Amino acid sequence: MLRIWEEMLALFRLARRNVLRQRTRTAMTLAAIAFGVIGLILSGGFVQDIFIQLGEAVIHSQSGHLQVAKAGFAAKGARRPEKFLIDEPEALKARVAKQPEVADAMGRINFSGLLNNGRTDLSVVGEGIESGKEARLGTYLFISAGRKLTEEDRYGALLGQGVAQALKLAPGDHATLIVSTAEGTTNTLDLDIVGVFQSFSKDYDARVVKIPLSAAQELMDTKGINTLVVSLGRTRATLRTATALQEELSGQGFEVSTWEELNDFYDKTVKLYDRQFGVLRLIILAMVLLSVTNTVNMTIFERVGEFGTLRALGNRGGHVFALVLAESAVLGVLGATLGTVLGISLALVISAIGIPMPPPPNAELGYTAQIRLVPLVVASAFATGVVTTVLAAVMPALRLSRVPVVEALRQNV
Repeated sequence: MLRIWEEMLALFRLARRNVLRQRTRTAMTLAAIAFGVIGLILSGGFVQDIFIQLGEAVIHSQSGHLQVAKAGFAAKGARRPEKFLIDEPEALKARVAKQPEVADAMGRINFSGLLNNGRTDLSVVGEGIESGKEARLGTYLFISAGRKLTEEDRYGALLGQGVAQALKLAPGDHATLIVSTAEGTTNTLDLDIVGVFQSFSKDYDARVVKIPLSAAQELMDTKGINTLVVSLGRTRATLRTATALQEELSGQGFEVSTWEELNDFYDKTVKLYDRQFGVLRLIILAMVLLSVTNTVNMTIFERVGEFGTLRALGNRGGHVFALVLAESAVLGVLGATLGTVLGISLALVISAIGIPMPPPPNAELGYTAQIRLVPLVVASAFATGVVTTVLAAVMPALRLSRVPVVEALRQNV
C-alpha cells in the first residue's frame, strides 16, 4: 500500500513539472478551465438569486410562509369560502405560535363580491386581514399610491392596481362592496380607499381588494376566519415547520399548505428559468470540454517523441496513460481553483453593483438581481472544471498509449 502511494506521489510530481514546463499550453488550458468555472458560478448564482427573490416576493406580498385552513379549503374554498370557516381562531393561533420558528400568525377571511365606484361594478376577490401584522409581513408589497392599511382604518380598503385602474379609483375615493353571506342575504359596506398596491403577480393585482378583518367579519356576519397565515423567521424552515404543524394538528380537520404549494405561478417561473439557464450551462460545459480537448490534443501531438522515449526506457503504455491523466488532473485543479477565486470575486463585485432586471412572467415589477454565492453551486463548478479536464484527456491519452514505440520515437528525428 505504501509503495502504491509513493508511486502516485512520484507520478503527480512528474506531472506537475511537465505542466510547469509547457507554459504556453498550460496558460491556454488554465484560461479555458477558469472561464468555464467562472461562467458556472455566475450563471448558477444568478439563477439562485432569481429563485430566492421571487420566492421571498410571493411570501411577503401574498401568501406568507404557511397557511393553516380547514381540510378541503385549498381545493374547494375559492368557490365557497364560507363553508370552511375556523370558528375559534385565537385557540389555533396559540397552538401555532408554540412552534419555535413562527414569528407571527394572522387570520384572513376570503370572500368574493362586487366593488362599485358609483358608476359601474367589478367582480373582485376580497381578503379581510389583520392590518398591523400584514404590514409587517408585506415587505414586498409595493404601494404605488396612498399607503398601507393600519389598525385605525376601520373601513379602509387597499386595492390591487388592476382593480384601481379598472374602476378608476384612487386614494381618497369611496366605493361600495356588495357580497352575499352564507345565509344568502346581501350585505354592503362603504369603503374609503387608502392605497393601491402591486405584488409580483399581475393576475393577483387585477382582482384583489384588502380590507380590515373586523370589517370583513362584519360584512360576512361571522367571527371566524378562513386561513391562518404563518410568518416564519427563516424561509428555509418552512418544510420543517409545516411537518411539525401537520403532526400537531393531525386528525383535527386542518390542512397545512406551504408557500410553494399556494403559488403555482412560482413553480412555473422556476421551471422556465431552470430550462433557460440549463441550456446556458450546457453551452458553457461544451465550450470548456472542446477547448480543453483541443489544447490537450495539441500538447500530446507535440510530445509524442517524449512519450516514445519513456516507452523505450521501459515504461508501459499504462504508465503513459496515467501520466497524461495526472497532468490533466493537475491542470484541472489549478484552473478550477483560479476560476473559483475569480468567480467569487466577480460575484461579490457584481452583487455590490446590482443587475437591473425586467419583470418576471405574469408580473409588472422589476427588481435588482445579485449573484448568490451558494456553496453547492461553487463546489459543483469547481468539480466540473476538474472532471471535465480529466475527461477531455482520456481519449488522447488512450491513443497515445497505443502508439508503437518506433513510430513515436520517429517524432524525435
